[in-house]
Amino acid sequence: MTAPDEPDLVDVRRRIDALDAQIQALISERAVLARQVGASKDGGQPGPRDYYRPEREAQVLHGVVGRNNGPLRDEEMVRLFREIMSACLAQQEPLKVAFLGPEGTFTQAAVLKHFGHSVRALSLATVDEVFHEVEAGVADFGVVPVENSTEGSVSNTLDLLVTSPLKICGEVELRIRQHLLGRMAELDRIRRVYSHQQSLAQCRAWLEQRLGGVELVAVSSNAEGARRARDEEGAAAIAGEAAAEVYGLSILMANIEDRPDNTTRFLVIGRDILSRSGRDKTSLLLSSRHQAGALQELLYPLAKHRVSMTRIESRPSRQGKWDYVFFVDVEGHADDPNVAAALKDLEVSAARFRVLGSYPAAIL
Repeated sequence: MTAPDEPDLVDVRRRIDALDAQIQALISERAVLARQVGASKDGGQPGPRDYYRPEREAQVLHGVVGRNNGPLRDEEMVRLFREIMSACLAQQEPLKVAFLGPEGTFTQAAVLKHFGHSVRALSLATVDEVFHEVEAGVADFGVVPVENSTEGSVSNTLDLLVTSPLKICGEVELRIRQHLLGRMAELDRIRRVYSHQQSLAQCRAWLEQRLGGVELVAVSSNAEGARRARDEEGAAAIAGEAAAEVYGLSILMANIEDRPDNTTRFLVIGRDILSRSGRDKTSLLLSSRHQAGALQELLYPLAKHRVSMTRIESRPSRQGKWDYVFFVDVEGHADDPNVAAALKDLEVSAARFRVLGSYPAAIL
């Protein structure tokens, strides 16, 4: 027989119920105001992209972090508010967000982290298709991987940015936890391991130590690897927890990535340059003239105007043998006075110059 609750516990639960009612009422009030924002746009029936403002969301979430005094972690508070904003935005029509699929990939997890669960996520087979669907207007935004802290850049994404008219509208940093998935009970029954090449590389040392001699097979995505592990005898996969749930696999070993800080950066791509959020980054595509000291001269405007460069990487331009372009990320928005001055000088000195996007820096 269950003992009755202590009087103090009954009172605490009563107070929780009262707070829940207040929270629900406030969320409903916020949803009404969000609908009024949508209805105030020209035409009366705008699409979700017309009143979705990533820079405004970033400001709201920075405010959430600034006000948070615990006991919930900043990450939890941001996630809760992201979902509230996502649900409010989707009242009339959800955003359509294309991503590198299939279901259960880390890119899908990045979509949900950035946009919340109240979006229509469109799973596509390749990064090329994600760019195409956003360019064609089928999707409002796309999410694609661009670099991993362990294995470096995703070259296909960078190459598409060279030729695509799309803009970078945001970034997502996702802590990547790689798990060994399968249907077997013992590791010695594994004959082959499927995963994306990046994930195999991120777990290279662990695989050599624990599964030396087992065949490693690179496939198009971690989710595809999980599907094969579900369907093939003796097959395992390296993927995330979401893939284990989608494909009905057990986590045989958790967190097998070689580095504990293993993180992948994703880009949100869209069709417009965003306004300032106050904590922004700007991505540039540059090429230098073929002369001595060209790279130093190319980057001098950043130092001159005190613009901090956070990343530079070269890629073949595909427009001529030994011809390269540089991808450069800097702190600040293209409309910030010092950044604008630096960009003006860069446009003069660079053989090729394009602003790929100014967008809110990743939050947590």
